[in-house]
Amino acid sequence: MTSARGRCVRTAVTALLGTAILAGCALFGPPYSSMHPVHGSSARGAPLRQSSAAPQVGVGGAVNPALPLPAQSGAPPPVTPSNAVVSPYTLDPAAQALIAEARRQEHRHNFGLAAETLERALSIEPANPRIWLEFARERLAAGQAAAADGMARKALYLATGNARLEARAWGMIAATLRAEGRRQAAISAEQRAAELSMQ
Repeated sequence: MTSARGRCVRTAVTALLGTAILAGCALFGPPYSSMHPVHGSSARGAPLRQSSAAPQVGVGGAVNPALPLPAQSGAPPPVTPSNAVVSPYTLDPAAQALIAEARRQEHRHNFGLAAETLERALSIEPANPRIWLEFARERLAAGQAAAADGMARKALYLATGNARLEARAWGMIAATLRAEGRRQAAISAEQRAAELSMQ
């Protein structure tokens, strides 16, 4: 009789303890949710939202490229066509192709044809000093030093503020002056080109 009563008491105590534990879990939620809030549940039972402070990682630790990465402070913005810096003296692809064609024509000593091709390049970019320098070089190769000098000076004017292109223009001017027999003026132009190339 006594042992039966003891078993009943133990069964009742166990049932009460189990009820208390279940009630505690209902109030505070499982311990997993406190350690892993991303996969846990809120007090109302709704799933917690994924934090946007870190990228979502897929199987094997790879970052899911479909999800945005957080912006890092101090990181430069990505280069896009709207904020890309383009040099004002960058050659247009069509002008580049014409210059390459003119060089091939010049190599075959077709200087008249090369000059016509370079004139077409200038019609695309009349204010680009690179084309004027190319034309000056071609005219000098054709034996027209005076025309080459004028074109080199035009390039110098258009390249104002760009030390590298100014140095090239002064170098071309020096070459045309030497071709005309003006040695002292050529030396002065060469010195100016050297000064600019060091900037």
